[in-house]
Amino acid sequence: MKIIKRNGAEVTFDAEKIEIAVTKANNSVEEGVRMTPLQIKRITEHVQISCEEIGRSPSVEEIQDLVEKAIMAHGAYEVAKSYITYRYTRSLLRQANTTDDRILSLIECNNEEVKQENANKNPTINAVQRDYMAGEVSKDITNRILLPKEIVDAHNAGIIHFHDSDYYAQHMHNCDLVNLEDMLQNGTVISGTLIEKPHSFSTACNIATQIIAQVASNQYGGQSISLTHLAPFVQVSREKIRKNVEQELTLLGVESTEDVISNLVETRLRDEINRGVQTIQYQVVTLMTTNGQAPFITVFMYLNEARNQQEKKDLALIIEEMLRQRYEGVKNEKGVWITPAFPKLIYVLEEDNITEDAPYWYLTKLAAQCTAKRMVPDYISEKKMLELKVDGNGEGHCYTCMGCRSFLTPYLDENGKPKYYGRFNQGVVTINLVDVALSSGRDMDKFWQIFDERLDLCYRALLCRHERLKGTLSDAAPILWQHGALARLAKGEPIDKLLYGGYSTISLGYAGLYECVKYMTGRSHTDDEAKPFALQVMQHMNDMCFQWREKHNIHFSLYGTPLESTTYKFSKCLQNRFGMIPGITDKSYITNSYHVHVSEEIDAFTKLRFEAEFQQLSPGGAISYVEVPNMQQNIDAVLEVMKFIYDNIMYAELNTKSDYCQECGFDGEIEIREDDGKLIWVCPNCGNTDQSKMNVARRTCGYIGTQYWNQGRTQEIKDRVLHL
Repeated sequence: MKIIKRNGAEVTFDAEKIEIAVTKANNSVEEGVRMTPLQIKRITEHVQISCEEIGRSPSVEEIQDLVEKAIMAHGAYEVAKSYITYRYTRSLLRQANTTDDRILSLIECNNEEVKQENANKNPTINAVQRDYMAGEVSKDITNRILLPKEIVDAHNAGIIHFHDSDYYAQHMHNCDLVNLEDMLQNGTVISGTLIEKPHSFSTACNIATQIIAQVASNQYGGQSISLTHLAPFVQVSREKIRKNVEQELTLLGVESTEDVISNLVETRLRDEINRGVQTIQYQVVTLMTTNGQAPFITVFMYLNEARNQQEKKDLALIIEEMLRQRYEGVKNEKGVWITPAFPKLIYVLEEDNITEDAPYWYLTKLAAQCTAKRMVPDYISEKKMLELKVDGNGEGHCYTCMGCRSFLTPYLDENGKPKYYGRFNQGVVTINLVDVALSSGRDMDKFWQIFDERLDLCYRALLCRHERLKGTLSDAAPILWQHGALARLAKGEPIDKLLYGGYSTISLGYAGLYECVKYMTGRSHTDDEAKPFALQVMQHMNDMCFQWREKHNIHFSLYGTPLESTTYKFSKCLQNRFGMIPGITDKSYITNSYHVHVSEEIDAFTKLRFEAEFQQLSPGGAISYVEVPNMQQNIDAVLEVMKFIYDNIMYAELNTKSDYCQECGFDGEIEIREDDGKLIWVCPNCGNTDQSKMNVARRTCGYIGTQYWNQGRTQEIKDRVLHL
């Protein structure tokens, strides 16, 4: 069995240390109130058994809590007092160098918590270590100086989660919907260099990747671009290629028909589209931003976004090539084709591509094949989104999220026109719904009282995020605020006007709706008797967001949090506060947002229909998924799920498996097994357990991770059942 030390390092459990510590406390009190050696041995054995029952690596603090309780259970209160006093004294001494210890453990790569904090960061790489080290300093400043103590305490206790505190000291925001069209059509500036409107599709793609990298280095969340903004440059290249072909034929003295010329032009154009898309795919995968990872980028594919029929046809060419190349994958260091994490792809299901007789059905079939093999694209239903995303004029709109699921609210500019590109999210604070429920003791009146208290805490924390951005000058990130990605502000101009009126959003996240409802009602929220309470909880959070919005003219919006490492943290905090409650706190994770519990038996269509109601109540961000087996030989079934998505739910994805063992060449599902109290990844063919010699890709939070996960998320992946 392993334990997690205070600096995050993972070491082997040593029961003897517990026995020594209790003995020292025992020897420090009067002889008449001391315990016997046998009692001390029993305490040690009890703590060891309790740790084993946790089902994950406990922290030193958790073990010491167990020791305290065990001593008091034996009635040795003076010994317990001595032990607690010793802990407190040591805690005071440690406060001076906690940050130093964590940074040193990062450099030596033995901080187990940070090693698996982000499934797309390799913590052994210098750039990642540098980002994490800066993050530790930022968190220290944030906790000691920048945030109110009550918010820090609530965050540390797992009552709320103040996201991305490692970037809070800087004036940085969460995620963006990049206005690539403005930057390409009107020019931009990158690192002090003027970039003018490109004169070919391939150049436009190259500039787009540079913009992506620059944006990623100036914020900490996801970003999205639309392929529609690249589509006009297909015609630019077509005209350029035609001119070159005609010149070549003239130089050669060759006469040719219009059909031959057009075919030759389109052949060369296809080749250029191939190169341009390849630039986006490979540069995104190989680029490393200042935070030590590839840019978290989503590419949006929406045919109806095109402004005319020719542009729509050209957009279809780009989408087709994007899907073909993603289906192929990228080669790992062994030269084997594998599934990359980014770019994330979103394909819009619409009238022109959702039925067999539709003109772009061939693209939908290709998307289905790509999903079955590479887990992307994900799917947005134009039909459902037009119903849910309605502006002040009563018109519906279809647009992409920013990253994996964060959606902007409908917004009309000063001319009364809808605007989405060039907008952003200010940040996220998440409420732990499970803690609210457990704190109420199943008393409904108390539940709503505590709920409001916790929501008020989140509200104040979100205002801290907002206030931190206020006064930020455009000079802080010229690519964002001055050169078109988000705005065209003047040098030295504050970004304040972009923080109000709905131009940007700020997100109230939530997690653990399933466990919250299960504890309060005794039933899953999929049960007809429990579902009304679940919807009531969701509606209440929406009502509060609306009240805050009206008060401050800031677009607070409810967001289904994509817990990654935080799911483990919340679980540990709940176990510390409330113990092991069967079906509620007995896992190393809690359920993301409104999702059906991963172990609940439910078919794909029922799950999507059920979760559609909750997506509607999560306007700031939501995504649903169905877990499926290898579907590469059953594309018709994938297409049926896609059709169901179109008619029933706004945003959904299919999760399959895409793994490779470098030791034996196994191409299938790498398994998760338990070994000495820890979950490990094992090749079922050769038994390889070396994570550096296998490629594993899993979707965990709306996006694909490839660098493994902490024990909580790993258990969640292991517990998943198939829905199809």
